[in-house]
Amino acid sequence: MRLTLTTLLAIVASPALAAGDKPFFSLANTDFVVLIAFVIFIGILLYFKVPGLVGGMLDKRADSIKAELDEAKALREEAQSLLASYERKQKEVQEQSARIVAAAKEEATNAATAAKDDIAKSITRRLAAAEEQIASAEASAVKEVRDQAIAVAVGAAKDVIAKQMDAKSAGALIDDSIATVAEKLH
Repeated sequence: MRLTLTTLLAIVASPALAAGDKPFFSLANTDFVVLIAFVIFIGILLYFKVPGLVGGMLDKRADSIKAELDEAKALREEAQSLLASYERKQKEVQEQSARIVAAAKEEATNAATAAKDDIAKSITRRLAAAEEQIASAEASAVKEVRDQAIAVAVGAAKDVIAKQMDAKSAGALIDDSIATVAEKLH
């Protein structure tokens, strides 16, 4: 009913009615022939239910677009959840790496402290060993000096006695011997 009313209004409002040369309802009037062909075409479309088919196709297309939008929305939500998950994992990894770095720094500090203590102990042991060697060398040197002083003194005494020196010259000889010994020590 609606379609026939629309068709009637289209006929009434057509510019063919405004043409005044030929009668409107004549086959000689091309506007009338076009109007009849148009009405027949519309009738064929209605007979074969083309508007319903087109509407159905549009509805199917709208449904498929809606399904695609729903799928895209679901994919977006999944991607957002994955992103949040990866961001959480990244944060956890950063925190773990910070803990590892802190532990490594603490371990390095402890190792450095232990190494310093070991070096200090080693230096103390070496200093003690060096002092013992110096004391031993000093004792050995003092013994050698005494032995040489004794030998020199004995030799000097021999010389003094042999020459029968007086006390003044004997004192000078002893001072020279001590100086000689002192030079050999240093």
